[in-house]
Order: sequence, then C-alpha cells, then structure tokens
Amino acid sequence: MRRLIRWAQPIVLGLALIFILLLLRSQWEELRAYEWQIHGGWLLFSGIVLVASWFIDVVIWRTVLGWVGGQIQYREATRIWFASILVRYIPGNVWQPLGMTVLGQQIGVRPEATIASIVLFQAISLLSVVPLVAIYLLTGGTITVLALYAVAPWLALIAAAPVIVFLVRPGWLMSLLNWILVRLHRKPLAVRISSARLLLLLGIALLAWLLWGVAFVALTLSLRPLHWDTLQPILLTLLVAYPIAYAVGYLSFLTPGGLAVREGMLAILLIPAIGGLATVAALVMRLWLVILEVIVAGIVALSTRQRTGAEIGSTKAHEGTRRI
Repeated sequence: MRRLIRWAQPIVLGLALIFILLLLRSQWEELRAYEWQIHGGWLLFSGIVLVASWFIDVVIWRTVLGWVGGQIQYREATRIWFASILVRYIPGNVWQPLGMTVLGQQIGVRPEATIASIVLFQAISLLSVVPLVAIYLLTGGTITVLALYAVAPWLALIAAAPVIVFLVRPGWLMSLLNWILVRLHRKPLAVRISSARLLLLLGIALLAWLLWGVAFVALTLSLRPLHWDTLQPILLTLLVAYPIAYAVGYLSFLTPGGLAVREGMLAILLIPAIGGLATVAALVMRLWLVILEVIVAGIVALSTRQRTGAEIGSTKAHEGTRRI
C-alpha cells in the first residue's frame, strides 16, 4: 500500500496540473477579448487577503481535527492542506479529502479522524455562509429583482435554520458519523462538541469568508476602478456574492473546484449590479485563485522538503557524533 501511494502521488498531482491547464485554456478566449487595465496595487492586496483566509481555514481544520483525536502541529496541518489543495481540480471533489487522509495517515492520524474532521470543517464552512446569504436577501441583493422582496425575510429565516440546529445539537452530526463507522466495522470516534466552541469556529469561518469577499472586491477594483458614489450602493453585494457563489459551486460536487457553477452563480448575483464586469471578474478570480494556489503550494512543498532535509542531516550528524 505504501509503495502504491508513493507511485500514485505524482500521478495524481500530474492529473491535477493537466486539469488546471485545461481550465485556463477553456477560459482563455474570454480573457483575451477583455480590454485589460489592471491596477497592480489592488491585485496585490487581493492576493494577500486571499492567502490570509487560507491560513485561517487551516486553523479551523486543525482545531476540528483535534476535536476528533488528530493532534498535529500547525506546521503539519499547513503542509497537508496545501499539498492536497491542487488535486481538487480533478473532477469528483473527493481527491482533496482523499489526499489529506493519506498524508494524515503518514504522520499517524487515523483515516476516520481525518475524514470526520473534513466533514465537520465543510459543515462549519458552508453553514457560516448562511449569515451572508441572509444579509444578501435582507439588504435587497440584486437577485431579489426576481420578485424576492416580499419573501426575503422568510428566506433568510429558513436559511438560518440549519445554523441554529447545528448550534443547539452539535452532537447530531458526530453521532451520524459514528453510526456510519460502526456499520463499516470501524472504531467510533470519542468526541464531544460544545455549542460555545462551535459558535466560535463559525465566527472564525465567517471571518475567513469575509476575507474572500474583500479579496474579490479588491480584484474587481483592480480591473475597473469604481468611484465611491458608484461603489457604495453595491459594496455589500460585492462583498457577500463571492462566498455565496463559492459555496454553491462546492455543493455542485461533480464539477472540479465548482468550475462554471461558481462563475455562473456569481454572474447571476452581480450582473444586475456591475454588468459584464461580473463575468470578467469571475473568470479572473478563478485564474488568480489557481495562480496563488500553485505558488503557495509550491512554496510550502519546497520549505517542507528543505526542512526535512535539514532534519535528516542533523540526525545523521548527531548519530556520527555518538559513534565518535
């Protein structure tokens, strides 16, 4: 099994890179047709904020992993997170969780714990988008021109219901996971989740989503500077639209990285506000996201390899000293 994993890792990574290149190729014509005037300062700010949101996501996942018995250092959590981030562009939406499970097992984390932590992380992440959906509806987001004004408060309440249930009965999800583990003849996970701890993580996840929104606003401004009088009425819509579209894309399951679904949803949410700029911004955000993921994953992989090499060298030197 270890030999199979060692051979499979570069193959899976190669497939991920191929699908990323196909993704860029599919959007290349639309990107070429746009009259580019990119403001470098806004683009750089967008990248910094986006990367910061990823490291917050690592904090959330590592915390949840600790709840289910997988105690690892933040450094290891970062390595696992970014080492597996590129493979999600392979169709199926199962490759990143699978990669995280394999990498976690290599450092002694039970596969059941990794899988449970991913399920909990995704539940927290998706439920933390709900307040943004409520804000979008209650503030008369542009999609409400489709006759949602009268029912927007009720839709916001319905959207908030899963969050309320999750906070009041946080153990239900773990009970379901343990029931599945028992059915599969696997040892259940001993974990107790309090509503207070869950509420704290939901708040942190909401902060991460808001950073995603800020990154998208900054990227949009890098493409076309908007005067404050024009930006102010649509700022809140721009801020919450990308997290909502990202969550919808993730729930599409079969599309790699929510491809096309996320961009389509973003266009629906934003075209009434910023017109054709919404489509271009959605495509450029996808391209910018891929570029940053490749860069950050490469940096983390390189730093991990250098650190591992240094540790091996130190161990050999220490053994040589002992022999002397």
